[in-house]
Amino acid sequence: MQIKCYENGKRVSHAVVHNGFVFLTGQVADDTNQNVKSQAKQIFAKIDNLLNQVGSDQTKILSFSIWQADHISCNEESGIGAAWVPNGNTLARACAEAKLAYPQHTIEIGLVAVV
Repeated sequence: MQIKCYENGKRVSHAVVHNGFVFLTGQVADDTNQNVKSQAKQIFAKIDNLLNQVGSDQTKILSFSIWQADHISCNEESGIGAAWVPNGNTLARACAEAKLAYPQHTIEIGLVAVV
């Protein structure tokens, strides 16, 4: 069985495809001088790009996980996430408060989808 990696870095691939599934590593915003809502929009754009690269899209997402530096901002992200996912595509989701790797990031999102 083949494992295909996309956007490889020194320590991580941003997407890994295996056996019909795509696993996206946690994505963070590039412009961190924004609030959580704006960072989430940036992240969803990055996710769309990665899904397109591997031949998938939002309708094929099985689950996504959200880690936020402050659980108070969960309601802000919720509206953005709901608007990003196509109508009728409710999916498994987890949201947790976490200490992220870099303090300038307020939110990180990872997911699993099918190709």
